[in-house]
Amino acid sequence: QVQLVESGGGLVQAGGSLRLSCAASGRTVSQYGMGWFRQAPGKEREFVAAISWSGAIRSYADSVKGRFTISRVNAKNTVYLEMNSLKPEDMAVYYCAADRTRGRDGITRYEYEYDDWGQGTQVTVSS
Repeated sequence: QVQLVESGGGLVQAGGSLRLSCAASGRTVSQYGMGWFRQAPGKEREFVAAISWSGAIRSYADSVKGRFTISRVNAKNTVYLEMNSLKPEDMAVYYCAADRTRGRDGITRYEYEYDDWGQGTQVTVSS
C-alpha cells in the first residue's frame, strides 16, 4: 500500500494560482497512474486530472482544461497539479489517488478504479 499526502492548498483570490503536491511514501508510484479529484461541499467527488505512469498521457475534466496542468516527477515520487485562473467554483477539497492497475500509458477518470487515496487539501477561492 502507498501513502499519499497532499499539500499546497490554501486561500487564493479568483484569478490566482496554486500548485498542489502529492507526495507518496511506502512504495514508489513511478509505475502507477495518478489522478486528482475534488469534492466541493454538498457535492460528489469528481475527476479533475490524471497522468499515466510514463507521464506521456494526461487527461483533464472539461471544467479545468486549459487552466490546470498535471505533472509528475517519478524520481521524487511526487505528482503535482498546477492550477491557474482559479474560479470560485474550483473551491473544494482536492485529493490525489494512485492507480496500480493500468499499464505504462494507461489512465482512468473513474474514482472506483483508484486504489490508494490521500486525505485531501483544501482549496478556497474568494471572489
